[in-house]
Amino acid sequence: MKKLLALSLVFFCMHNQLKAQTVVPLYNTVPNSKPSANEEKTDVGNDGISRISKVSVPAMVVYKAANPAATKTAVIICPGGGYGILAWNHEGENFAKRFNEWGITAFVLKYRLPSDVTMLHKEIGPLQDAQRAIQMVRENAAEWGVDPNKIGIMGFSAGGHLASTASTHFSKALIENPKNTSVRPDFSLLIYPVISFTDSTTHMGSRNNLLGPSPSADKIKEYSNELQVTAQTPPAFLVHASDDKAVIPQNSIYYYEALLKYNTPAELHIYQAGGHGFGIKNKTTSDDWTERMKNWLVMNGWL
Repeated sequence: MKKLLALSLVFFCMHNQLKAQTVVPLYNTVPNSKPSANEEKTDVGNDGISRISKVSVPAMVVYKAANPAATKTAVIICPGGGYGILAWNHEGENFAKRFNEWGITAFVLKYRLPSDVTMLHKEIGPLQDAQRAIQMVRENAAEWGVDPNKIGIMGFSAGGHLASTASTHFSKALIENPKNTSVRPDFSLLIYPVISFTDSTTHMGSRNNLLGPSPSADKIKEYSNELQVTAQTPPAFLVHASDDKAVIPQNSIYYYEALLKYNTPAELHIYQAGGHGFGIKNKTTSDDWTERMKNWLVMNGWL
């Protein structure tokens, strides 16, 4: 593992300042993949958001806290983008830096985007990568200075669907797991998440990208994560806006209600406005929702 880390050190240019970050490939050989060219590309829009598309070689970027909190908590971050792109800085790097300020080590996950060209079974590719990230952080916790029992997962929009899938589909590892390492996150942070794949609730673009345009009723149910909650599902913190037209707030509401049925610790914040994809700052309110998240982490002993 140490050799892998040393070989994978690369430089990222962030905010016009050169900073070194450790980029860790998730696999030596990517499972569930077809032979194909690596066509990954990054575009930066006029809004300043860096969007990565056509990800077929997954990795995670390590943001190690300079002054770790005593809890030694870690968070794996899944940027959103409808399973079509990754909003890399907007819903990844920005939050890794915020967690570092709190003493939390963060891992921004560049998960594979579903594709019939690059994958044998595209619906499981992102979940394999989320499980692998949890497995790697847990198995190398001492090296990264984190507690293997305090590993959370965070997701935005479709990344929230991935995070909630990892939180409800952990009983079966979809990756090689010779040490039988748990791939269950200890908590989840779900930000304007896609949760349900039912027709009346889902973000259809995310569903189509993951399952195709005509999924079976069984597949829709399997990936409607509000229907997959059990007593073993980890605690969750959720944020949404009432006027979100892209991913309606019922996604968060239904997941929250499902957790309550099992008396699982959960907290839901729904703002009057903010729309979809507001990122680290909901400009419609003076309230800082990340402080609400921090309070929840403190309340539950992760910070």
